[in-house]
This record gives sequence, structure tokens and C-alpha cells, in this order.
Amino acid sequence: MGTGLILGIESSCDETAAAVVRSGREVLSNVVSSQIAMHALYGGVVPELASREHLRNIVPVVREAMAQAGFGYADLDAVAVTAGPGLAGALLVGISFAKALSFGLGKPLIAVNHLEGHIHAVLMQAASSMPQTEPLVALVVSGGHTHLYVAHQVEGLWQYRNIGRTVDDAAGEAYDKAAKMLGLPYPGGPWMDRLAAFGEAAAVPFRLSEINRGTQQEPTFDFSFSGIKTAVLRHMQLHNMQAAAEERRRAFSSFAVLTLDDALTLFEPSALNVIAGFQAAVVQNLVARTLAAARHVSAETIVVSGGVAANSALRNAFLAAASEKGIAVSFPSPALSTDNAAMIAAAAWSRFAHGDFANETLNAAPQLRLGQA
Repeated sequence: MGTGLILGIESSCDETAAAVVRSGREVLSNVVSSQIAMHALYGGVVPELASREHLRNIVPVVREAMAQAGFGYADLDAVAVTAGPGLAGALLVGISFAKALSFGLGKPLIAVNHLEGHIHAVLMQAASSMPQTEPLVALVVSGGHTHLYVAHQVEGLWQYRNIGRTVDDAAGEAYDKAAKMLGLPYPGGPWMDRLAAFGEAAAVPFRLSEINRGTQQEPTFDFSFSGIKTAVLRHMQLHNMQAAAEERRRAFSSFAVLTLDDALTLFEPSALNVIAGFQAAVVQNLVARTLAAARHVSAETIVVSGGVAANSALRNAFLAAASEKGIAVSFPSPALSTDNAAMIAAAAWSRFAHGDFANETLNAAPQLRLGQA
């Protein structure tokens, strides 16, 4: 089957990434050019600016990935690229480059769903230690997605069935928006995780909505995170916390490099309690819904992936709850939790083995879904 080398390209949002992975398991290079510093100036991702940065970065990022892997383009077996979901303009940069490179090299082109990529970020790292029983339940939780899937293999290809999703905001989006209300810089999710340890969750308890679209025989395990953002805002209004949040926002902008100690000096205990209460509610909801889904489909394995999978409280809560239920749970390494191209190359491997290639009509699919509903 040749060298087993696949070049993966990822440009679905604000990370320009390229990686070379051998046989879907061995990461030879994984290069990511982040745009966080630029988008932080605007408090979130600006699609047009993201597309421009992808255009600027795609060539040097791919070259660096190939150089770090120590192979030439002729050594590749295939080129894989994220086809969706994501920002249309951002996706088109990666797809256009991948199509041109594939055509020029005479190598197969493989289209990969970004969500499947996140799942394979775990599978390629934890395959040897995970139970071999199927099905497994996969939670993909990030700034743009919160989805639950039942996954199993059919003749070596992974098949997915969506059994839960957010009906409004993704969990990571809720983290960032709540953080912004509290005066934290973008992206606020990681700061919320670090600061939550210094607050008392019980002092400000939040509850999340229970969403039920299914039937007793075939339930769904949906999420809703819009309400908790409103609850944070109302709590801040009721307790006159907005002026302090605005002062923090101005103070944070003066730091060239912000440390945890710096952040703590700007937070009163009541604000830290809000952060702790918010995180406790979101984590409990994610863990409870995922474990309920695993019980329903008799899954003995859970994989958790996406940017929020790097959250320390979420990891600890999953490990404790899953262990109590006799369920194995696996996460990607922190480097592979956020958007990267190694996961795209890994997900492409089984498609390469089955000859599942894209053609010259491949286009961006911003609303691309994974599996059956």
C-alpha cells in the first residue's frame, strides 16, 4: 500500500494546519499556525480575516509539515483535506490548495469531515489501550460543535449515528461568551477552567435546560447552553457586577503577557464563584448526557474530543464518573484537542484503504453533517 503517508490539511476555522501521518497512527509532523492573537482584537473569529490568514499561511505551513516529516511530496500516498463543516471561505482555501497539490502530484484526494477528524484524534492515540468492544459513544465538544455519536466499524470503515446535539450554542461558545461578560480576554474558555478552581461552585448554582426530542424507545441526548449564558448575565445584573467586569476588561488589555496570578488579582470572590458555578453546571451536563447515551446503547467505551476536551474539570469528572460505571473513557492529548491536521490525516487512512477518494468537483460544505441522525 505504498508508504502509508498521508498529508492532512485543515482550515475549517482559524487554524491553518498541516500534518503527515503514517498509516493513520504515527504522527510524523503536526504544524499549526494559530490566528488567536489577531481575532482576540475583535473578541471572536472574523470569517473574512480568517480566510485571508489561511491564504497567507497555507503554503509555508504545508512546507514546514513536509520538512519536519522528512519526506518529499513524491513519497505521499494521498492528500487529505477538511471538507466541512466550518467557515466557507476558510474551508475553500484548504480545499483549493489540496486539490491543486493532489492533481499536480497525481495522488488521490480524500475529503474528511472535521467532526470525524476530532474523533480520530482520540482513536489514533488510544486505540491500543481502548477496549475493542463496539459500539462506542463519541462526544465532540468545542467552540463550534457539541455532538454525541454512536460509532462502530463496518468492514473497516467507521459509521456514525448522531444521537445528541446542541440545539443552540456549543459548549465552548458558551464558555467564551460567559468569559467575555466577566471581562476575560478571548478565548475565555481556558481562563474559565483555570480560574474555576478558586471559586465556590455551590455559592452560585446554575441549572441547564433538559431537551427531549426523542421517544421513550429512541431518546435523544441533546444539549442547550444558551440559557446558562442568560443566567450568568442576570446574576451579574442582579449583583451589580458589570462595572467590575468592564474594569477587568480594560485592565487585561494592558498586560503584554497575562499570568494566572495577574488574573486572580483582578477577580473578587463573587466573580470567581460565578465562574466555578458555570463550569460545574456545564461539566455535569456534558458528563450526565454522555453517560446516559452510553447506557442506552450499551457502550463500554466513550471518547471525548474537541477543544473543550482539554478542560481539566471535564476530564476529571468524566474519569471519575465513567470509572464508577465501569466504562472506559479516552481523550486526545492537549495538542490534538484543538483543530489540527493530524486528526484529518488519521481519519483519511481507512478511506484511503477502501479507495474512497474525492474528485475535482469537491467543494466546501459549511453545514456538513456526520453520519445519520
